[in-house]
Amino acid sequence: MNAPFRPFAPSLRPVFDSETRRTFAAHYPEKPVKLAHGLAGHHLLEIPALAELAERLPESSVEYNRGDLPVGIDGKPGATGLSITETILSIARANSWAVLKNVEQVPSYAALLHDLLGELAEAIEPKTGPLMDPQAFVFISSPDAVTPYHFDPEHNILLQLAGTKVMTQFPAGDPRFAPDERHEQYHLGGPRELRWDESFMDAAREFPLAPGEAVHVPVMAPHFVRNGPESSISLSITWRSEWSHAESDARCFNGMVRRFGLAPRAPGRWPETSRGKALAWRAYRRLFVKG
Repeated sequence: MNAPFRPFAPSLRPVFDSETRRTFAAHYPEKPVKLAHGLAGHHLLEIPALAELAERLPESSVEYNRGDLPVGIDGKPGATGLSITETILSIARANSWAVLKNVEQVPSYAALLHDLLGELAEAIEPKTGPLMDPQAFVFISSPDAVTPYHFDPEHNILLQLAGTKVMTQFPAGDPRFAPDERHEQYHLGGPRELRWDESFMDAAREFPLAPGEAVHVPVMAPHFVRNGPESSISLSITWRSEWSHAESDARCFNGMVRRFGLAPRAPGRWPETSRGKALAWRAYRRLFVKG
């Protein structure tokens, strides 16, 4: 676990205005909500800069594949045959979906991420404690591309920068949409993709996003994303908290004891904590888990 986040001094022109910060604070950490931002058109987040960024990142920080996917898939989708640079430069016709992971490895993007989270720290830390493990991901998508149904372990805000898309979210922590066993498998090293069922749509919340709009995604809230008729660029800013780490570790503990035929109770959602199971898993990991 990394050290707690320490925000930089706020910029003179905040990306999130005071009304947006109040809205976010009222919904964080458990409620999805649409937000506004002023980041569209930033030079670091346009196609030429992103193609250069992709070349600077290690191979492990770059993922790209076909974009014409169904909402539900089994395993990772196939490749397109293009390089990541070719994919980004030709994204309007590449039929692809690409993500540049942990772009904060590059100093200029680290500074941008810290400025953005620094604007939100006063809303985050009173509720979930010190802001930990800040990360940023850039998504570049062809027209009509689909990011299949999945969940993520971080607190997350997705900022739309170019083009349009619709994020469809489902209730976090509800086993109908992501069974407890699937949570446990993921936290023990399995994939994040989830089984899809069209009947889930009766509980869907759709968030249409255009440049200048963003959406808050609670920890482990299942979702999928469908791109609009133009190519798209989005930035995801994420962070962890002691609560989110404890939820992950409690899921690992439950996965371990389930192997012995037990049926453990799922961790509760915030503000309920799972500290006992989390500490038990951390002790077990120190003693018995390699790597």
